[in-house]
Amino acid sequence: MTKAIKLLTALPYKQRERLMELAKEVSFPEDTRIFEAGGTADRFWVIRSGAVHLDQQVTALRRVTVASLGAGDLLGWSWLFPPYEWDFGAEAFSPVRAYEFDGPAVLALSVEDPLLGLSLVRTVAEILANRLETTRVRLLEQYTIPRRGL
Repeated sequence: MTKAIKLLTALPYKQRERLMELAKEVSFPEDTRIFEAGGTADRFWVIRSGAVHLDQQVTALRRVTVASLGAGDLLGWSWLFPPYEWDFGAEAFSPVRAYEFDGPAVLALSVEDPLLGLSLVRTVAEILANRLETTRVRLLEQYTIPRRGL
């Protein structure tokens, strides 16, 4: 599996500084549902401290954790792509402090600064590739039935 990419450290310095001008510090208490799959995705976060679990509802009564995120990790990418709806749910596993970014404001800044836009899309794409691999492995672990007697 590839190494996790951290959004803020992966961006070039100048683009990171421009992005951070839009950052707002927020916090979430433990066990807070941050967002639900299907909800409107109009923001994202970079976790400063704490842990967040991404989950997928697999039955009416069961959610499966598909990724665990911590300091430096990007939380939320659905703000970047239509239809701007969350693909997963997210819950604070511990108290969380994060930088919050308004999606439409970041998209407008990306139009104004195409290098930032390109850097942001490339970095988010790398993060998505890593998350896809992590999710695939987790789901295989959850649903693979061990063979007996072979």
